[in-house]
Amino acid sequence: MKASIFEAIESSPLIPAVKNDEGLEKSLTCDQGVIFVLYGDVCGIGGIVEKIRQQGKRAIVHADLVAGLGSKEAAVDYLHQIGADGIISTRPAFIKRGRELGLFTIHRFFVFDSLSLQNVAKSAAISRPDIVEILPGLMPKVIARVCQAVEAPVICGGLIEDKNDVMAALGAGAMAISTTDQAVWEL
Repeated sequence: MKASIFEAIESSPLIPAVKNDEGLEKSLTCDQGVIFVLYGDVCGIGGIVEKIRQQGKRAIVHADLVAGLGSKEAAVDYLHQIGADGIISTRPAFIKRGRELGLFTIHRFFVFDSLSLQNVAKSAAISRPDIVEILPGLMPKVIARVCQAVEAPVICGGLIEDKNDVMAALGAGAMAISTTDQAVWEL
């Protein structure tokens, strides 16, 4: 399963990230095989994942953003039980539990100063995610440094608005871009 997610991301490095039902419906018509889910609650997330899976796509759920899940590792167990293919989280314990369950794991980091930049390499070495995601994705020098500092492939998200932003991030070494901007999905 993990290999197929990597293949889907490599073949289409613009990953739709959906934050509402409108974005979900649009993402289901795109060519990309992986969708990042950045919304929902415990009552509805199963239906969202099922919709994505029915279209033959992979559902990677941002565990921190699903209302009602809480901060315990049981949240990851729940996402596994409802059929999510993977998780995104800023929480190392969630990444660890996701790995234990065989889920595809993405450890998300917000890089806003030199200390947070140093933390990326240290935390990723401990959590060992399948992919590291950094936000914002508009910092080619920082992207290059993160790509050199971590063992996992790197994706970028946040504030990416056009082809120049995409090309700069990919040129700095990112393997893919995640974005809620529907116009960027179709570049």
